[in-house]
Amino acid sequence: MTTFIARLRSAAGLVASLVASLVVSLAASLAAPAATAATLQLRLLETTDIHMNLLAFDYYLDKPSDEFGLARTATLIKAARAEAKNSLLFDNGDLIQGSPLGDQVATVQPLAEGAVHPAMKVLNALGYDAGNIGNHEFNYGLPYLKRVLAGARYPYVNANVVSATRSDDKPEPVFTPYVMLERRFVDDGGAVHPLKIGVIGFVPPQIMLWDRSHLLGKVRVLDIVETARRYVPQMRAAGADVVVAVPHSGLEFGTTVLFAENTVARLAEVPGIDAILFGHSHGEFPGGFFSKHPKVDLDQGTINGVPAVMAGAWGSHLGVIDLVLDDRSGRWQVTQGRARLRPVWDRATRKPLAEPDPPIAALIEREHAATRAHMGAEIARTTAPITSYFALVADDPSVQLVAQAQLAYARAALKGTPNEGLPLLSAAAPFKAGGRMGWRYYTDIAAGPVALRDIASLYIYPNTIKVVKVSGAQLREWLEMSAGQFNRIDPAGPPEQNLVNEAFRTYNFDVIDGLRYAIDVTQPARYDPNGKLLAPAAHRIRDLQYEGQPVDDAAAYLVVTNNYRAGGGGGFAGLDGTQIVLDAQDENRQALAQYLAAAKTFDPSADGNWRLAPVPGIQLRFLSGQGGVAQLPRYPGIRAVKDNGDGSVLYEIAP
Repeated sequence: MTTFIARLRSAAGLVASLVASLVVSLAASLAAPAATAATLQLRLLETTDIHMNLLAFDYYLDKPSDEFGLARTATLIKAARAEAKNSLLFDNGDLIQGSPLGDQVATVQPLAEGAVHPAMKVLNALGYDAGNIGNHEFNYGLPYLKRVLAGARYPYVNANVVSATRSDDKPEPVFTPYVMLERRFVDDGGAVHPLKIGVIGFVPPQIMLWDRSHLLGKVRVLDIVETARRYVPQMRAAGADVVVAVPHSGLEFGTTVLFAENTVARLAEVPGIDAILFGHSHGEFPGGFFSKHPKVDLDQGTINGVPAVMAGAWGSHLGVIDLVLDDRSGRWQVTQGRARLRPVWDRATRKPLAEPDPPIAALIEREHAATRAHMGAEIARTTAPITSYFALVADDPSVQLVAQAQLAYARAALKGTPNEGLPLLSAAAPFKAGGRMGWRYYTDIAAGPVALRDIASLYIYPNTIKVVKVSGAQLREWLEMSAGQFNRIDPAGPPEQNLVNEAFRTYNFDVIDGLRYAIDVTQPARYDPNGKLLAPAAHRIRDLQYEGQPVDDAAAYLVVTNNYRAGGGGGFAGLDGTQIVLDAQDENRQALAQYLAAAKTFDPSADGNWRLAPVPGIQLRFLSGQGGVAQLPRYPGIRAVKDNGDGSVLYEIAP
């Protein structure tokens, strides 16, 4: 019996020893990295808002450009790829519209059925991995867009455009909401691993206003952030190792509402998104403009901790995000990320940083030559220069010419209609006025021949003509919104003050021809740049008259404008598409070309129908292009103060 008990105790001791050994071994294995753990570097590259500037060429000036063009960005793309073992390349939309080359293949010599669009030729050759659809992709209509996208050898995504015929609870996507790119990447040790990269895209809901005539009754657009919250978990469940969001939307300050146009800060709060490639607002992120944004880390290039990049416009920059992934948890996860921009042009030295990639020009040589030939056709002659250097601070011929052409078109179109006898006005804005597009971005047409390229410089968008019926009270609000172009000037403040609000989009600075009025910049802006009422008691518009009499708030007026404004674009109070009484399909710039061709020779002038009310003792200062110096003899109230050496000049309006 004693022997048996001893043996039993010995066996128990052995079991205890084995258990202890297993516990120690298990603890050690848990504490130590898995034998299969690996680290992997992944580079994401972005272009955005190319606007058919495929070559480093300015069709308005008919000469090469050092400052922009996808052909230059292509050189940066190739260099960035050569530096990284693993990379993916994306475009974020607003690709097929914006330069005369885009119009050439859309309307002048329309793309043949089955032909490949020049933008797709270039992006296919550069080996893009995916593309997003921007708002300007819809400018030529859905059938054209689908024909263009059919030529891409890479997928296009959009998650928030859905069919107008399906119910809210079962939205049917019009495009592919997201794709799963299955790629084999090399880790830091040289081993190859299969990964799935989920890519999802979005467009501003405002396309339903901006391209109402093309989209109404065909599609609806959902909120960007709410759509992301629905799809991102699906992408993770489908096995996405990395989720890349590609919103054609800008980075907003402050709070936003449902269906906001710019909503990247909120998008960065959606769980499961690893990187954001954004655009639309033509800004540069990481960049100093966003230094005071509470969710931004400019050193890392993150928004709410998510690596993000916005690569300017026209191929001016390449966006680069470098991600670090590891699989210590048993699946690949992003552990670090950093974003940077690479420019094609050095603004300080005014020298190019990347030469054009020669194969790009060869790919679209035929379309490029046809565009130049078409743009060079003379249609009229001008007896004086037409420029836009001072269009933000004084009534200007470059804007008035457009307004006059619109009036001529509308008078003919309204003849014999019930609205023929109503007062007819015309709204036009300076499109090329420097600012975010650079100090060479102005209309500058010399006296003499006027070619089609000059028409496109005066009116750069393929907008169509609309006439709206509004009250006198609505006219006042229209102009109050436009007057947000200016900062508030303190009459008791410093003797020199900045006049122009650089956050205001110049294409929203409508001048309404046919009215006379003054703008009192000592008053606060009544509206913010997005159309939100800021100061209900403020009124900048003074002495508003029609044919020498005060405008009657209750009277009806007709205003010729474009589809963007008539449909609610810009957030102007009282304009939402329901006021349209003439829904023409002719383009505004076609009307301009016809108007000038009929005149043959014309003298460009402005009638001074609006003015800035003087602020005694204050010199109103503003920046404009260096080219404006040569035009100063025609603007006796403006003088140059300082050449800044970067293409801009500080000017002032004498008190």
